[in-house]
Amino acid sequence: MFSFANGCRISLVSTGPQLIRPAQAEKRNWLPIAVAAGIVVAVVAGLALWLGHGKGAPRVMPVSTALDPYSSDLLVTGLTMSESSNLAGGKVTYLDGHIANHGTRVLTGITVQILFRNVAREVAQNETQPIKLIRTRDPYIDVEPFSAAPMKPGGGQDFRLIFDSVTPNWDGAYPELRVIHVDTK
Repeated sequence: MFSFANGCRISLVSTGPQLIRPAQAEKRNWLPIAVAAGIVVAVVAGLALWLGHGKGAPRVMPVSTALDPYSSDLLVTGLTMSESSNLAGGKVTYLDGHIANHGTRVLTGITVQILFRNVAREVAQNETQPIKLIRTRDPYIDVEPFSAAPMKPGGGQDFRLIFDSVTPNWDGAYPELRVIHVDTK
């Protein structure tokens, strides 16, 4: 307490700064976070494998791969090519055409090998893709897997193949399409 000459007294509110101990830093348990991250990575990797490899053939097959025996009953006509830009500033190349089933089986899938050649007629790019059928054309072209609309004998359907990149060595001519696998029921 303080006393003044006129007799007023002021009592002290505090005796000085008091130190407050900081809370002990708790040790973080990283195990649940690590397990959750591991599960997320496993799910993403599983989806990538499932979507990327599915039932189709590998992406690149040797040029000497045999044609599917049913390929002689298929007729590919009306090939056209086009390009567009993608959102990343790259170029996407499309190969559209019409495929007809002149055989006796219902088709549920077709895998083709696409060979882009250079000016010396050597294979400059070799890709393997399942044919995707054109579902709609307006307001834009939308494709679906062949299995979504099986093709009956005598039927025909427009298709599209999509290439994220084409080698700069390509001679600009239409690529060679080889039917290497046909799924039927």
